[in-house]
Amino acid sequence: MNFQAIRAIYIFEMARTARTLMQSIASPVISTSLYFVVFGSAIGSRIQEVNGVGYGSFIVPGLIMLSLLTESIGNASFGIYLPKYTGTIYEILAAPVSMLEIVIGFVGAAATKSLILGLLMLATASLFVPIHIAHPFLMVLFLLLTCISFSLFGFLIGIWADSFEKLQIMPMLVITPLVFLGGSFYSIDMLPEFWRTVSLLNPVLYLVSGFRYSFYEIADVSVLTSLLTVSVFLAGCAFVLAYIAKTGYKLKD
Repeated sequence: MNFQAIRAIYIFEMARTARTLMQSIASPVISTSLYFVVFGSAIGSRIQEVNGVGYGSFIVPGLIMLSLLTESIGNASFGIYLPKYTGTIYEILAAPVSMLEIVIGFVGAAATKSLILGLLMLATASLFVPIHIAHPFLMVLFLLLTCISFSLFGFLIGIWADSFEKLQIMPMLVITPLVFLGGSFYSIDMLPEFWRTVSLLNPVLYLVSGFRYSFYEIADVSVLTSLLTVSVFLAGCAFVLAYIAKTGYKLKD
């Protein structure tokens, strides 16, 4: 394992975040704060509690998960797409660095940035509403699994994309709607039976539900099911990356 190469890629990607601190960190935190102001005031005044938890506190896990998913995908996809766009990817591929080491460097940096962002958002949320974390270890586990798995997914999108427009397709047109419809701002128990069944087909629901359980011990689905869902997704992304490493799809052609 070439740890020096991994370290070089990791430091380079983290340095890029430092150069774009306003866009990478400040913007998502400010956006989340606005969510608390708008949803907490407008909807919170009409919905006092959900399953015994104040509405403002109830939406915290969903808002954090929304940012984690979009930022993990965005950071990882842009991180690998930019070298493809500029042509510097061939320097990396020509170096004595394996695909595994490249993935660890890029995905590790993207996951780290998302994890830092998630913790900052949690601290920001505590300024607006009372937060109680019933299971800290479980919360950290969900944070890590989500950041790693969706950074891997973003890495795949960055390899697949051949234009900046394609980088935005998945986060904007798929992930964000799934998060909004995945119980981020409500419990699916509040829905009619038909829409409750439809919501159970949304994979993001399981992430939001499991993450919310680590806070308030309330969930729309089993915590074990949530962990299994994100684990299967992680394994699926790893399998696709193994195929890319073997064939060089969109990297060597």
